[in-house]
Amino acid sequence: MSSTIGTLYKVSTFGESHGKAVGAIVDGCPANLQLSEDDIQPQLTRRRPGQSDMTTPRDEADRVIILSGVENGKTLGTPIGLMVNNKDQRPGDYGEMSNVPRPSHADFTYQMKYGNRAASGGGRSSARETIGRVAAGAIAEKWLFEQFGTKITSWVSSVGEFDARDMTSEGLTREQIDANIIRCPDEAAAAKMIELVTATRDRKDSVGGILTCVAENIPVGLGEPVFERMEAKLGQAMLSIPATKGFELGSGFAGARMFGSQHNDPFEMKADGRLGTSTNFSGGVQGGISNGEPLVFRIAFKPPATIGMAQQTSTFEGESTVLEAKGRHDPCVVPRAVPIVETMTALVLMDFVLRQAYRKA
Repeated sequence: MSSTIGTLYKVSTFGESHGKAVGAIVDGCPANLQLSEDDIQPQLTRRRPGQSDMTTPRDEADRVIILSGVENGKTLGTPIGLMVNNKDQRPGDYGEMSNVPRPSHADFTYQMKYGNRAASGGGRSSARETIGRVAAGAIAEKWLFEQFGTKITSWVSSVGEFDARDMTSEGLTREQIDANIIRCPDEAAAAKMIELVTATRDRKDSVGGILTCVAENIPVGLGEPVFERMEAKLGQAMLSIPATKGFELGSGFAGARMFGSQHNDPFEMKADGRLGTSTNFSGGVQGGISNGEPLVFRIAFKPPATIGMAQQTSTFEGESTVLEAKGRHDPCVVPRAVPIVETMTALVLMDFVLRQAYRKA
């Protein structure tokens, strides 16, 4: 099983949804970064369950513990061990699903591939696995901000049929994004999204959505053509997040409906004396390499597969049955996915920065 991402900033995650703990090992973090649990915790708190009626009621504080790699408040350059204990485990909620693969879930494919699986909560296929990624990515965020002033913000731009206005150039802050429980900074759209998710939850169903992410103050030259282009590694990182179904950079699929005269980003001298572009249909990437403009991309999340609504399906033996899933599940994953997208972006950028610095050395 592939549980490691990165080349020089390498992150390996561990743990199952209802096991004793989850976490990550970070190998490649530079030495002498001031670091404590308090630097990591805010993103984990934004990801944690039980935040509101929009999320699963599972009660987890998700407090991170640094096990290694830090002494006297500074990183040592050695592997950093990160762990979060699982407190509110209820594997018994999944008893009836031990022999019934949930429709559109990983139950069937994990069982067929490995001949075994963690039936309680989905094990490694559960979004709880992302805790390790978020913790490791929060470290990368801190380092990137201190080195380059890099700022990464993601928000909910769509839920079901409701879309927020384009806010990619508004310089949003995380405080603005977290101002409502759906994490959509367009208040009018947010109200409609909240109403939709509430109604969906009440009928034991689920709904999907789209996140937009903008990363500013990115160095020029990040990306490794031809097979490890910036957009290729971002796409890999985003599509590794549970429930993702689509990724697009810049103009994305809409760009296929434009003419080159509309889509091209002309160059101009910026106020800070650097050469940049007057538009950003490229999403901050040209030829697989960052061009210094903000990275702008979107990720589509499907409706969560585990729902309480009765579904006609089959057991592993092919016998017809009706499944009404028990347990605690999100009716819509996108509000809690915001910090996951931000920190996964940081992991990709951190690795590229270290690879570029290594080449120059």
